[in-house]
Parts: sequence; C-alpha cells; structure tokens
Amino acid sequence: MKYQSVDEIYAGNEKIRARLKDVLSRLSENQAAALPEGEKWTIAQIVEHVAIVDESTSKICARLLKQAQEGGQAFDRRVNISDNFLQKGVEIAAIKVEAPSFVQPSGDRTIPESLAKLEETDRRLEEMRPLFESVHSSDFKFPHPFVGEITAHEWLALKGGHELRHIEQIERLIGRLG
Repeated sequence: MKYQSVDEIYAGNEKIRARLKDVLSRLSENQAAALPEGEKWTIAQIVEHVAIVDESTSKICARLLKQAQEGGQAFDRRVNISDNFLQKGVEIAAIKVEAPSFVQPSGDRTIPESLAKLEETDRRLEEMRPLFESVHSSDFKFPHPFVGEITAHEWLALKGGHELRHIEQIERLIGRLG
C-alpha cells in the first residue's frame, strides 16, 4: 500500500492486528497445534514467528530513527514509500519465502504468549511514534533479506504487510483443518 502519512501506516497496522486477533479468537486448541500435511509450522508457530519479526522490526526502526534524529533533518510529515519497496511487495506476495533462521519459531510459545509479545512490541512502536512523525529518515536504511535497503517508515509499513501475509496463511490453514 502506498501510505502518505505515519498516521495511515499506524491505522493500517492496527486494522491488520484486529484481523489477526479476530482470526485467532475463532481457533480451537487442536487447530492451533495441528501441523497440516506439507506444512512446516503450526498456526501457533506462525504467530510466534510474527511476534519475533515484529520485535526485530521495532529494534531496526529504533536504530534508524535514532540515526535520523542525530542527522537533524526535519520531517515534512509525508511518508516516502519507494517504488522499489512497492514492487518488491508485489513480488514477495506471489511466492513462498523461507524465513531466515533468526526468525524461525521455537515452538515453545503459545498463541496468548505470542500475542502478549506483539502487544509489548506495539507499545514500543507507539512510544516511537513521535520520532516517526518528526524526523526525516529517508537517508537511513537497513537491509531486508528480500526487499533490500529500506527506511524506518518502510519497515513500519512492512510490519503490517508481513502480518497480513501470515493472516492469509492462517486462514488457508484453518480452511484445510476444518
């Protein structure tokens, strides 16, 4: 999605999180723990993965925003989501991607534990919101394994896109599990 403001990114991410919670609220324990044939992760492991990635994303954003703040450029309140970022988003949506080892789930977290971790990360990101809204971060980037070099604002947008990708995966698995 081509966001125009930090508010739009936060609002989009909030809607995505509400959808995740809604989907998960309808799961049985058996569905959460089932490993369908041909799959590598259970639904509980997918949610754990999302929590791990969100935590990593918040740390990357904090680092990039700190660099931007030290750079001292004022932000004009318009988010610059690059065409490359948008194109890579289209490309990655159409393929199955192997998660790097550092964001693989352990299988030790329950869905409520992963949701608690997601809420903790959301609180940290909300604390960073004034920085997202006040510093120009286009000159400061950190590489994503597939998307390439992206800004803090793009990482924040990617957070929601990543979560949405896994919500759709969970919905497909629920359909298979019945």
